[in-house]
Amino acid sequence: MTIKEVCEKYDITADTLRYYERVGVIPAVTRTAGGIRDYQETDIAWVENAICFRDAGMPVEMLIEYVKLFQEGDSTIDARANLLKEAREAIVEARKKYDIALEKLDYKIGRYEIAQKTGVLTWDDQEEE
Repeated sequence: MTIKEVCEKYDITADTLRYYERVGVIPAVTRTAGGIRDYQETDIAWVENAICFRDAGMPVEMLIEYVKLFQEGDSTIDARANLLKEAREAIVEARKKYDIALEKLDYKIGRYEIAQKTGVLTWDDQEEE
C-alpha cells in the first residue's frame, strides 16, 4: 500500500506518517527496491495502533517508548504491559472529566429545552447559567 493510500484510508497526512516513522512512533516502514514506502500488513498494524493511541490522547513520547520496548523483544513484556496500563489509566481519568462535562451539558440543554417550551429559564439547586 502506498503512503497516499494509507493517508486516504486513515484520513491522516503524509507528513504525519513520515513524522511517526522518523521519531519512532511506528517502526521503519517496508520499502521497495527504489526506496519508496510500501506499507505491508505489519506496517499498517503499527499505523493503526499509533492512530488509535494518539486519538486516545497517548503522548508521542509514550508511543516511542512502547515501540522501542517492543523492538527489544520479550524481555520487555512487563515494561510494555506497565506502559499500556499507565496509558489506560490516563485515558480513564480523561474520560471521567468528559463524563462530568457531558452531564453538565445535558443538564443545561435540558433546562433550555424546557425554557423553549415554557418561555421561562430556571435552574435547579441554585445553579446559575
